[in-house]
Amino acid sequence: MIEAAMIWNEPNNKSHWDLEADPGWTKFARMASLAGEAIRAEAPGLPRVLGGMSPIDPDFLHGLAAQGALDHIDAVAVHGFPLDWNHWRIDEWPAKLASIAAETHLPVWVSELGISSFGAEEVQEWGLRRSFELLRGLAPRLHWYSLFDLPAAWPATTRHKEAEGSSYYRHFHMGLYDEHNRPKRAARIFPEFTPELGICQWFHFEDHRLEAAIRRMRELGLTYIRTGLSWADYLRPGGPRWFDRLMDALDPFDVTVTFCFTPDSEGIWEHHTAPPLYPERFADFCAAMVRRYKAAVLLPDSPCRAL
Repeated sequence: MIEAAMIWNEPNNKSHWDLEADPGWTKFARMASLAGEAIRAEAPGLPRVLGGMSPIDPDFLHGLAAQGALDHIDAVAVHGFPLDWNHWRIDEWPAKLASIAAETHLPVWVSELGISSFGAEEVQEWGLRRSFELLRGLAPRLHWYSLFDLPAAWPATTRHKEAEGSSYYRHFHMGLYDEHNRPKRAARIFPEFTPELGICQWFHFEDHRLEAAIRRMRELGLTYIRTGLSWADYLRPGGPRWFDRLMDALDPFDVTVTFCFTPDSEGIWEHHTAPPLYPERFADFCAAMVRRYKAAVLLPDSPCRAL
């Protein structure tokens, strides 16, 4: 079932939204407003979540609020990776959430939190346990990133790739399972934290890991997941068929769908981070996806009904 619709992914991260092309987030604010309106028109009870902030930045919220974008949002989200990429300590998690909660009346989700096993599996295992201790009860949704490692043959979505050194290679070691579906130490303790802790897992176009992911999610006791429906993928040959397969497989779980990534034909220039030339078309995509999959929207006991 769809329990929430998230608008974009890390919009204040220049690896996911071109900040040079939109320094005041004016283009993003308009696009998010239009998308929020379109989602509400299709499914009035479906919570609309602002794509997770990375970095966690109250000024980002100020900018969107000033432009009216938060009038079309029901919750905001943050992403945090203090042992890998962020310049703050893991024990600062509660303070980071409080800094955002102080700036908005909207609920604050953690739509990605994670620790890589780049240095040692023991670090990830400890980080999982400590993260849950710090965040339990502080947010309506906690999504661990991620279920599987990124296969070494696939590129990570960053601006400078291998030139980033170890920061780049950490992207490949965020999973509970390695790229061959072998459990790491953190996977063995993860059931201690479910169903309160969910997962974030991005699936690539026609991803061969989908069936294995469903099996692993059941084994871990997971009940909710965040994933993405890429506008760019939808326009590929077979895009709608792949989306149907993905959403059908995820139907037993509560799903937050993240709408993101600009097709080359729709951007100011050809890149998935480019602001859309016509933001109305992104809103149309969001509406079409909600319309296509809303049959299972919001079970009566969904915790998101309180949003």
